[in-house]
Amino acid sequence: MPIAVLDADVLFPMMLRDTLLRVAAADCYRAHWSSRILDEVTRNLISDYGMEPTRARVLRAVMEEAFPDANVEGWEPLEPAMRNHPKDRHVAAAAAAIGAGIIVTSNIRDFSDLPSGVVAMTPDDFLVSLLSKEADRLLEALVAQAAGYRRPTLSVVELMERLSGIAPKFAAKALSILGTKAK
Repeated sequence: MPIAVLDADVLFPMMLRDTLLRVAAADCYRAHWSSRILDEVTRNLISDYGMEPTRARVLRAVMEEAFPDANVEGWEPLEPAMRNHPKDRHVAAAAAAIGAGIIVTSNIRDFSDLPSGVVAMTPDDFLVSLLSKEADRLLEALVAQAAGYRRPTLSVVELMERLSGIAPKFAAKALSILGTKAK
């Protein structure tokens, strides 16, 4: 099972965060983050997205409770040795600390020169990769995700349409597979 560290920028957009976490909960991959990554998520949800501080803290607590083994510890001593962009060295250090092969980030340019065996992938490329390996499980997670929305309600097709702005290749491939299965 792939092991991935989720950068803060893929945990900001609600629908993308929900998709990545539901796919992890469906055992398509193991999701990880550090307390520093979650600090950044919380801070930016409040400052950039206008989320109430209490709601941001509750969201973080829910994530930590749902994924009790996701938090990476002991990455701090590795950070100075990382050669990627200084502001994102903590993410590479977290990946190195747990032997994660993947960092999922929308900011690929800050993740060049990573430790051996670690690659940075956009959420689009990452989800496409998972879809090619775990299509049935991943599609079940998407169906459950769409069914979970109430305001407004969403079909899987509508969910994919919304995700297409962030993950266009993934949305197109998922819709193609869903269309084939419906026939």
